[in-house]
Amino acid sequence: MPVHPSASSAPALPYTYPMTNSSKVDLVGVGLNATDTIIPLSTYPARGSKVEYHTATVLPGGQVASTVVACQHWGMTTRYVGKLGDDTAATLHREAFARAGVETQIITVSGGASPQSLILVDGGGERTVLGRRDERLILQPSDLDRDWIVNARALHVDGHDTAAATLAARWAREAGIPVIADLDELYPGVEELIENIDYLIVSRDFPCRLMAESDLERALQQMQRRYNCALTAATLGEEGVLAWDGKQFHHAPAYAVRVVDTTGAGDIFHAGFIHGLLQGWPLDRQLDFACAAAALNCTAVGARGRIEKVDAIENLMTTGTRHHDASYISTPD
Repeated sequence: MPVHPSASSAPALPYTYPMTNSSKVDLVGVGLNATDTIIPLSTYPARGSKVEYHTATVLPGGQVASTVVACQHWGMTTRYVGKLGDDTAATLHREAFARAGVETQIITVSGGASPQSLILVDGGGERTVLGRRDERLILQPSDLDRDWIVNARALHVDGHDTAAATLAARWAREAGIPVIADLDELYPGVEELIENIDYLIVSRDFPCRLMAESDLERALQQMQRRYNCALTAATLGEEGVLAWDGKQFHHAPAYAVRVVDTTGAGDIFHAGFIHGLLQGWPLDRQLDFACAAAALNCTAVGARGRIEKVDAIENLMTTGTRHHDASYISTPD
């Protein structure tokens, strides 16, 4: 019989499985978690140099995990599906999920090392991520229970565990559940995953790499047509986000804030988009809210540094200054 991962009497087995009975939630996330060690530096190190640092902060992070936590913070009911080791990093994640109120379906790998990220943050707040992951912690399709996925109003994936994410997305599609994806790498098999994505929101260079197309606007259009997504979009840092809905482009400029750390900006952007999607907002408002939420998160350290309340995000939308108020200009060839 499966044993709940939080049970103190769990036997020392290679895997400890959660219960399969799943409540209905607003959002289920399948994807990355990571323990982030954040090291602020005045400047990014030159090759071969020696650089002194003064602090190192250990915080929970990970693309899907952080998105789920943000959505829970805004009043949604959420579930996270993933794998952890049986180390202190796993304890950090479990405690963070419990504090946030996120339901978890986590598989524990005995002797496994939970994912770790070393994050160097320069004086301008831009981060560089060094990641390490135990291959035993890759979520496999056979690890999933369909009930974990289909008892939700939306599914969010990041594509790292590509085969598992593809199966989850297929189950969601079959159940009429919208699927949102946060992709930044051309993982093997990622195109099969994309075929099951409704809202594909990716990093700036992903569309051009995937489509072998130098112009971002054309690449977004080609992605939408090839994979039949409802929406394709690229996050652009200080330039905000550019989205194609199959008929027209939508550009939401980024908000100008005092940036401390850009870690997690994309994760919180996706959370903002999902929040707006499930609220039934118009697309432009979804994108604007997502930009504002991401900007505020960048004003503190960590992937979940400043997940603000909805009214504070909406206040920035009303009173904030934009980086670029002009219309988006296409990426040059």
